[in-house]
Amino acid sequence: MRIEHDDGDGSARTLASDVDVADTFLSRARGLMFRESIPDDYAMVFTFGEAAERNLHMVFVPFDLDALWLVDGEVREKKRLRAWRGFGAATADTIIELPAGAADGLDVGDTVRIVE
Repeated sequence: MRIEHDDGDGSARTLASDVDVADTFLSRARGLMFRESIPDDYAMVFTFGEAAERNLHMVFVPFDLDALWLVDGEVREKKRLRAWRGFGAATADTIIELPAGAADGLDVGDTVRIVE
């Protein structure tokens, strides 16, 4: 599984090739808490059945992240979350967490897809 960014010009860029999916209550609640680091090509994907206001916190996450809030694959919000104290919220049916800097060059309105 991988995460690809399509910036609209027909080319795709791989954002992550090491992907974990958080699709249960416990996996979503734990997220990346208590990990010391993540690889540069890593992503955690939070899947939900429908678009709604979704929030992320960085309690017990000791490294910065890039977070993407998606609705039907379209980026609705992008935010750099700071270690330990970051917080973000937006409407989404999918949230993707990436290492800080991995979402550079990606803009709100761009398309991101999960490729099996």
